[in-house]
Amino acid sequence: MSPMKTLGMTILFLALYWHPADCGATEIYARQTGKSCQVCHVDPAGGGELTAAGKEFAASRAALPAAGSEAPRVTTAGRILRFVAGYLHLLTAILWFGTILYVHLVLKPAYAAGGLPRGEVRVGVGSMIVMGATGVILTHYRVASPELLLQTRFGQLLLAKIFLYLVMVFSALYVVLFIGPKLKAKRREAVALPTGKEFTPEELASCDGKQGRPAYFGYGGKLYDVAASRLWKQGVHMGRHNAGEDLTEALKYAPHGFEKVALMPEVGTLSLQTQRKAPLHERVFFFMAYMNLSIVFLVVLILALWRWS
Repeated sequence: MSPMKTLGMTILFLALYWHPADCGATEIYARQTGKSCQVCHVDPAGGGELTAAGKEFAASRAALPAAGSEAPRVTTAGRILRFVAGYLHLLTAILWFGTILYVHLVLKPAYAAGGLPRGEVRVGVGSMIVMGATGVILTHYRVASPELLLQTRFGQLLLAKIFLYLVMVFSALYVVLFIGPKLKAKRREAVALPTGKEFTPEELASCDGKQGRPAYFGYGGKLYDVAASRLWKQGVHMGRHNAGEDLTEALKYAPHGFEKVALMPEVGTLSLQTQRKAPLHERVFFFMAYMNLSIVFLVVLILALWRWS
């Protein structure tokens, strides 16, 4: 059997086995009776394996006509769809949030200030589409009525999560459609500057080693060319230091000294003039980048409140 068929059979088996029989119990039922989810479910947050009391309640509900239940019964096909949607929702969240954390905490947003990398844009746009589609499916099966969204803790947290998702979507669209082209225009304007001259901080920033541009960095008022170094691929060293920046302070924490810098060709000097204020679109870009990082932590907080508070 091929790996894809094996994976498909595994997902089908888990979808049929993992989800217990529907018993019509919802957050509304818990609120009306005053009982918590852990009375009927092993997981205190609800869902999944049933306790003895939950199995007894499920058996009693099975004898009632479907019209008398609080929520429509889910068919086998519906269970499979709900399971697949939940799996994709969780997997996409890991990929999307993981990319955001990696870009912000490891690469730093400055590496994208010269133009949005296509890979990150594709991951972001694809993730937003999948998260939105699967979120609609899961909400359809979980939320039986509008009252549940407004009158239960689960519904209120879900509304907060949806709001944060929409903020991320609209901010991402604004960055891709309006700020991205401006960042790319600045990158196209950057040209190779002659060596042996005094560079301003802005001119140095254009020598970031990407897409054929020079790869220079500053140290001690001098500039060094690292384009030929295998340790500076695409203008990035050890995943942390970027060409186009003054790395004088950063070298203080490096595992090597100036002797490694001295091996690089010296190409000019760095002007000590104060760098002018960044243009508005760049400041908006950095604000939205760190705003989305904050939203990631807020969404994780909501998930923690769902499961463990």
